[in-house]
Amino acid sequence: MKKSNPRVSTAASIKRLTAYEGEYNLYEMTVNYDYDLDALIGEAARDDQTFTDAAVAQALPGISVKAAPPSFGCSAFCAKTDTAVLTGRNYDFKEDTSALLVRANPKDGYASIAFACLNNLGANEADMSIEQRAASLLAPFACLDGVNAMGVSIAVLTLDSVPVDQHAKAEAINTALTIRLVLDRAATTREAVELLGRYDMHAMAGRDYHFFINDESGDSVVVEYDLLDPTRRMTVTPAREITNFYALYADQVKPNQINGAFGHGKERALAIAAILDEGAATVEAAWAALRASSQAPNPEDITSNTQWSVVYDNTNRTARFVQRRHWGDTFLFTLD
Repeated sequence: MKKSNPRVSTAASIKRLTAYEGEYNLYEMTVNYDYDLDALIGEAARDDQTFTDAAVAQALPGISVKAAPPSFGCSAFCAKTDTAVLTGRNYDFKEDTSALLVRANPKDGYASIAFACLNNLGANEADMSIEQRAASLLAPFACLDGVNAMGVSIAVLTLDSVPVDQHAKAEAINTALTIRLVLDRAATTREAVELLGRYDMHAMAGRDYHFFINDESGDSVVVEYDLLDPTRRMTVTPAREITNFYALYADQVKPNQINGAFGHGKERALAIAAILDEGAATVEAAWAALRASSQAPNPEDITSNTQWSVVYDNTNRTARFVQRRHWGDTFLFTLD
């Protein structure tokens, strides 16, 4: 029997899960091909186009595909219930997008479920053409949040500071590789922090970012690159909730305003905190916090327009997902 091509079977696994009016929907895909994460770590990660070309060469060897570096917005928080540790996440970005659930099970890492922004890949209707199915094969390197089989979750959020671009270590990672590296190789929050500390960081797409990382113990931190340090040293700040401001300098950030390079969106973090402080943490409280911190479209605000909301259950390794504020339509995904 002829063995199936793993990239062909990955493209064939793409299916649409919603039928919302317009071109923006939810899709899912199972990654069947083997990617080499270590081959992307290093010099390629220091330049967006070089990295994109290297990722394309892995996902689609011999094929030319145009893909934009990803962009990232958002709110995130951790809630510890009686039976589980939950990570809530709103992905906010002014440009509308379809979402892709990416199932990965690398041979040298942990299985995971994560979500990618299909607009970044030029594939908002991923099942409509061979070209868009092919572009979607880049999704393992374009995920914005996820949870792995060890109960570690991660989300990336944009900042207003100058993009970090370190050149002190032998090897570098970038914003997109950070998500994949943690999902594939971290068994705890501490392991994730140790992993990231090995590399220089290059922020992609001309923006700066920080990372909200949590595990099944509830160890919840924000990893940042200090804007006031000339070397942009990596810092780790315990935090229950975060939006688009520096956790390291939270005391210098006021709500309902831009706070220069320190960031904005503190009013959303306060809205989350108010709900989580009310009483026992529950799944219902997590969803209430996501709704309270979600945002309507605003073309003048890059971190407006909630594209998806997700509650990751770090304990049970699941994701409950709502797209584009369709609060009545919840999808449950597991690692199986």
